[in-house]
Amino acid sequence: MTDELELLKKDWQKKEFNVPKLSYEEIHKMIWKKSSSIVRWILIISILEFTVPQLLYLLPSMQEGMEIYENIGVAKYLRIFSIFTYIVAFYFIFQFYKRFKEISVLDNSKNLMKKIIKTRKTVKHYVIFSLSMIMVTIIIMIIGVYLNDNIISAFPELKDSLENISAEKLKITVMLSIGVFGIILTLAMGGIYFLLYGLLLRKLKNNYSELKHLAV
Repeated sequence: MTDELELLKKDWQKKEFNVPKLSYEEIHKMIWKKSSSIVRWILIISILEFTVPQLLYLLPSMQEGMEIYENIGVAKYLRIFSIFTYIVAFYFIFQFYKRFKEISVLDNSKNLMKKIIKTRKTVKHYVIFSLSMIMVTIIIMIIGVYLNDNIISAFPELKDSLENISAEKLKITVMLSIGVFGIILTLAMGGIYFLLYGLLLRKLKNNYSELKHLAV
């Protein structure tokens, strides 16, 4: 029995000897490459997220749907708000590009950890901003409906079916509908952000933890 145990130990030692051992520099380089790839994906997703909706606005069906803003009298306010949103969105995309360029440079563990923290903060601020802009847009629409003196004329295609409904009741119904739609849309976008950016942030967090462990 003792002889068999000794043979097993020798066999295991041979296997352990044959397993390639990575140096500190090799592990650090692997984490750096993974982190750089993650930040690249964050940049790509943010660019797609900005450009795809703009392309959808070119569709005739989307342009017809935009007429609702004109009907309820909030089109000019939303245009001004859109300009502000675009400026801030470009700012965040530029920040993601900066984070990508910064993290693409091989650095020591301490600096790489700082860059990962900075990237995660930038992404979190971007997600909060994006969800906030959805809610602000919904609030502007609700205010537009509330201040509209002739809300029935805002829905010409439904004019016949709305003749027996009072303007006040219609206002409340439309505002509640927009509010519910806004909540659902915000939750849906929050879920998408959680799946896309949340997954990438978790990977960055894991890289940070590995670097912290290496630095000890």
